[in-house]
Amino acid sequence: MSLIYTINDFLKNKFGEKVVKLSLDGGFTCPNRDGTKAYGGCTFCSSSGSGEMTSKVIDMDEQVKLLQNKWPKAQKYLAYFQSYTNTYGEIEKLKTLFYKALAYPNVVGIAIATRPDCLSEEVLDLLSEINKNHFLWIELGLQTIHEKTAIDINRAYPLSEYDKAVLELKKRNINFVTHLILGLPNEDKNDMIASLDYVCKDKPFGLKLHMLNIVKGSAMEKTHTNYSFFNSIEDYSSFVADLIERIPKDITIHRLNGDAPRNILISPDWSYKKRTILNQIHNNLRERNSYQGKSLE
Repeated sequence: MSLIYTINDFLKNKFGEKVVKLSLDGGFTCPNRDGTKAYGGCTFCSSSGSGEMTSKVIDMDEQVKLLQNKWPKAQKYLAYFQSYTNTYGEIEKLKTLFYKALAYPNVVGIAIATRPDCLSEEVLDLLSEINKNHFLWIELGLQTIHEKTAIDINRAYPLSEYDKAVLELKKRNINFVTHLILGLPNEDKNDMIASLDYVCKDKPFGLKLHMLNIVKGSAMEKTHTNYSFFNSIEDYSSFVADLIERIPKDITIHRLNGDAPRNILISPDWSYKKRTILNQIHNNLRERNSYQGKSLE
């Protein structure tokens, strides 16, 4: 029995083989960067909008070449708009970029990372149109349900915007994936558990759990240079195993730790060890004879 229901497992089952994500930069910004709602972006976000490994949409060939060394047999791709807020732009630009990506050879679907407050009726209509004929999910950068933390990290929208976005996406049968950050300043484990439980009640298609990374180019580089809530890989992995036990079995897991490139990572200095962290999480579950959703049984 699989201990965790991963997105890789879901995609392989749906499309019959490994599906590789092409990480794309559509040339967007965010409303908390350009002054519409705030300046500077979220305090944890790098200057590239957390899209260090992306390619421009016009350079999708570049992404395929980059990934062929890692997955030489992969023949199917998911176009993943990752950097910044990918529904924050003129509707014709969005339509052109999304359909251009979907038309690329062997692309079987599209994933679009955005903010809950950047889903206008016009955007939702476009997403509904795409959803009718293509596999789609929308990623919502929530990070925390706690309003004080949201203010501290300059998220620049209240929890009610997330609730509204979830309602509108569910009305249109559009899959959504919620991002949460573990270890934000001034939050304890009970706060993180509360965020997880809150988003799980709406049964998202998927979850991304990120450990907070302090990276170069972020506001936190100056304010929280050596900060880390978690003391070690063991500490983090044990807590993530606790959370996995609370996640319903039918929610796909897209990520269980941060993925900052080592050259921009400041703290914690061990978080680049992605494989080690994932192995330790699985070890924790095996040692407990546990698995995703066990505490809900």
